Amino acid sequence: MVEITPRLSIGQAAERTGLSVHALRFYENEDLFLTPVRRGAGGRRVYSENDVAWLTVCIILRASDMPVPVLRRYAALVRAGAGNEEERLALMREHEARVTGRIGRLTESLDLIRFKAAVYEDIVDQGSAADHDCHGPPAAAEGEERSPVRRREVLAE
Repeated sequence: MVEITPRLSIGQAAERTGLSVHALRFYENEDLFLTPVRRGAGGRRVYSENDVAWLTVCIILRASDMPVPVLRRYAALVRAGAGNEEERLALMREHEARVTGRIGRLTESLDLIRFKAAVYEDIVDQGSAADHDCHGPPAAAEGEERSPVRRREVLAE
């Protein structure tokens, strides 16, 4: 018995993945698919469920700021099949380190934003900005790691 695989048009694939039609063509042109995009009647692109599943992986990796050349290399490794898992692992570990660094920088940004919001809440509650340092969170003591600034800590100063 032959298994029938649902075939999706480019519009349907775009809807399923949240990518634009233009982005789908870009992914194809950048050689990011695991298999060549098939063509149906009239030369129109036809996508499978496997294509959509792979695109979901690509979307998540791109959302984490994986550069297109790195994603292209990863796709090539997956296409090549078993035997290159060490290189795939190295690629993922390098990207993990980049993402972890970004999270650290974003956490510092969030700390500052929370500090500023707490200061301005205090100013709004008290009605005066004269007695407040609105420029940044208090510096951490030497050897002490800075923790997120909470409103009650700011109000206690």
